[in-house]
Amino acid sequence: MSLLNQLFNRGVFGAKCKTSLTLGISRMKLLQNKRELQLQQMRKEIAQFLQAGQEPIARIRVEHVIREQNICAAYAVLELFCEFLLARVPILESQKECPTEMREAVASIIFAAPRCSDLPDLLQIKNLFSAKYGKEFVLAVSELRPDSGVNRTIIEKLSVSAPSSEARLKVLKEIAQEHNLNWDSSNTESELSKKHEDLLGGSKEICGWASFPPVPIKQGYPQSSPSNGAHPITPTKTEQGSQRLQAPNPPSSMPLLSNNEIEQSVKSSNVVPVSDFKRETPSQSSDVLERARAAIASAERASAAARTAAELVNVKFGSWKLEEGKSS
Repeated sequence: MSLLNQLFNRGVFGAKCKTSLTLGISRMKLLQNKRELQLQQMRKEIAQFLQAGQEPIARIRVEHVIREQNICAAYAVLELFCEFLLARVPILESQKECPTEMREAVASIIFAAPRCSDLPDLLQIKNLFSAKYGKEFVLAVSELRPDSGVNRTIIEKLSVSAPSSEARLKVLKEIAQEHNLNWDSSNTESELSKKHEDLLGGSKEICGWASFPPVPIKQGYPQSSPSNGAHPITPTKTEQGSQRLQAPNPPSSMPLLSNNEIEQSVKSSNVVPVSDFKRETPSQSSDVLERARAAIASAERASAAARTAAELVNVKFGSWKLEEGKSS
């Protein structure tokens, strides 16, 4: 019984595989002719943009031309692979494992199937190969593992990465030469050769005044530290507050410095010792404490004034009620 099932399954696999491969080949030929016509129209429009001096638009449109050319090239390779497998369907059907000489064709079709939405037949072929060779085989091809065997041309042509500047410039020159245009490519070459700054990491230049060394702070009143090492907080008057550090105003003519120059200037400058910062901490804390106490005192005065105003309103309202009762 199992032998009959195997024979039946083999016959089903071979019939479905032949049908899907035949439909895929015919569909790819139609799509190639359609895309070639679209490419001619797109190249003609780019030539018109170059002739009108609208090079920025041409530089953008040329990416679509390159993408369409890559898809047409990938379709041509896939068509050859499909014809190769169509002629050897009996061999695929008779062997349990994928033959070595057909591994590249099978793996390339499996890899291209989800990336070619215009070819639903490739997805059916992929499902047939997945049922025959297992999901692990399909997963290895999809992840491009070392032994996957996917064709390098298929990987490059179906890549979603943006084309390089050299490729865009090359296609623009080909279009200009094809339509006999006297196009000066110097502006486009300079624009494509620019290296745009990565703004996600922030600007790499800052004002030169930021590299000034910090001004050392002089402490006028010695502070005695307790035995446990904590810094005491002693309240002082506002007039005897600690000296505050004021950053110098950056001059307008100060040049911009790079990161290397800033590091050199910081290393060569006099850094304030750690002890000065430790001595500054109590005075800053006392200043903050004084401000907090002043805020609390002002809040208490405001609440007292509010209570007094409320009592006056109550007294006036009561006297007005008594006068109204007497007059009635």
